[in-house]
Amino acid sequence: MSPMGADDRFDVLVVGAGPAGAAAGAWLAAAGHRVLIVERKRFPRDKTCGDGLTPRAVRQLEDLGLADELAPHLRFEGLRSIAHGVTLELRWPEHPDFPPYGYVVRRRDLDAMVADRATKAGATLRTGTEAVEPLTTGGLVTGAVLRGPGGTEAVRARYVVVADGANSRFGRALGAARDRTYPLGMAVRGYFESPYHDEPWIESHLDLRDRHGNHLPGYGWIFPVGDGTVNVGVGLLSTFAGWKDVNTSKLMEAFCDTAPARWRISPDTACGAPTGGKLPTGLSVFPKVGPTWCTVGDAAGSVNPFNGEGISVAYETGRLAADAIDEALRTGDGLALQRYPQRLEEQYGLYFKVARGFVRAIGNPAVMRELTRIGFQSRSLMEWVLRIMANLLRPDELGPAEAAYRIVERLVAIGPEP
Repeated sequence: MSPMGADDRFDVLVVGAGPAGAAAGAWLAAAGHRVLIVERKRFPRDKTCGDGLTPRAVRQLEDLGLADELAPHLRFEGLRSIAHGVTLELRWPEHPDFPPYGYVVRRRDLDAMVADRATKAGATLRTGTEAVEPLTTGGLVTGAVLRGPGGTEAVRARYVVVADGANSRFGRALGAARDRTYPLGMAVRGYFESPYHDEPWIESHLDLRDRHGNHLPGYGWIFPVGDGTVNVGVGLLSTFAGWKDVNTSKLMEAFCDTAPARWRISPDTACGAPTGGKLPTGLSVFPKVGPTWCTVGDAAGSVNPFNGEGISVAYETGRLAADAIDEALRTGDGLALQRYPQRLEEQYGLYFKVARGFVRAIGNPAVMRELTRIGFQSRSLMEWVLRIMANLLRPDELGPAEAAYRIVERLVAIGPEP
């Protein structure tokens, strides 16, 4: 191992080049800082994901200057939601801060796109390189030991952004851990050839049943990708009783067997075996910051509990962390980074608190069935639900927090007791 001299150190080391890490690296490099991003895998690389970009995610990507890169991909206008024999097509709401559309982009393309933006902004990207352990000096994290194609070396940096995903080995090495009282998501997805690969709607199934009509926990999705395929998957929350005993592969098979026939989802149209993963939700990882480091994206447990969507929050947390580190570097005020958790709380605290209460309520399958049954009788109610679940309430709608509380309390109140 050959340590680098003080003159060779970076301002920021970013561990992981997924959505949160690449975004943080791009913003910091654009601000003029010396940034090194390390990614254990090589691009293009795939990730288990629904591939759907909500308006919040699109806003972040467009702010990064990626509108032209997004344009060739499938653009969708909203959500087609299905339950109890009822189909509702719900357009994204008009919002002063977010566009009324989304995109579907495979993660192998999306992550490479944002990482490329970071390098164009001036960041150095090393793929096939893993941060295997933190470097510390006087009790402070001052970089990491990296293992890459050229061997092992020590790289020093003034600040470290931990963005190595849901399992976050580097975060655990710093003492960050998931609070197990928070809901945990689990998802599995695969790709299928389909004649409806270019529809302008993503589709969600909230009333899952097997071929015998028995209710199943969780929800299913079918997202047109626009390249001849659709992304098909199922999600499940740990608030469902017996969730550890649920075989997600069998759940996926049951959904594929009962999905609308027009999609032509079958073993014959499958593009490969499905893959799965766990989704830490609600900013469930603590601590999120140390004197010289912070966690972002899935490494911070930032998946939205309402809908299992993590890409938009990853971009946003990466940007918030970059803002805090930029301030610390510009001003020399080390306490600037310590305000990062406060900014997360201001942005998501109340919203995620509401979400955690909601997903605990729907952990009872009877509650879930009743809520979807009643909700689907009212288009206006479901439009509100879409706004809440995608975090798209407008500031003038009673205030986002108050509106969310009232509607979620209403939904929970009308369901049967657990």
